[in-house]
Amino acid sequence: MAPVALDSDVVIAFLDSAGEQHERAVSELRPRLAASEQIVVSASVYAEVMIRPMQRGNDAKVDEFLDAIGATVVEIDRALARHAAQLRARHRSLRLPDALSLATALAAGAELLTLDQGLRRIAAREGRPGG
Repeated sequence: MAPVALDSDVVIAFLDSAGEQHERAVSELRPRLAASEQIVVSASVYAEVMIRPMQRGNDAKVDEFLDAIGATVVEIDRALARHAAQLRARHRSLRLPDALSLATALAAGAELLTLDQGLRRIAAREGRPGG
């Protein structure tokens, strides 16, 4: 089974039980966790997901969650950053954080799990269907 790369919106919604996207994130991610699929997260996703919890003083919750699901945080090196820039150059609507998420998925040979329909379409065009 292929690994799964998480976009920030999935992690944020999964952890925010009061959020409007929580149920959707749970229904998308829970089967992958039950199947023990390998989970990867870009370092940029990690940083984005940590902002609000740090403001609220509960950032340990994010680390506990990532540790509990066995997620690997993928560093952004020069090659990954370049690939993200190429994706951003090809897809004008793609924001850099999303390009980094997609580049991470592509580098890991992973499915990109995102709640963003636009990003899903771009991922499919790049040969990495998004869930």
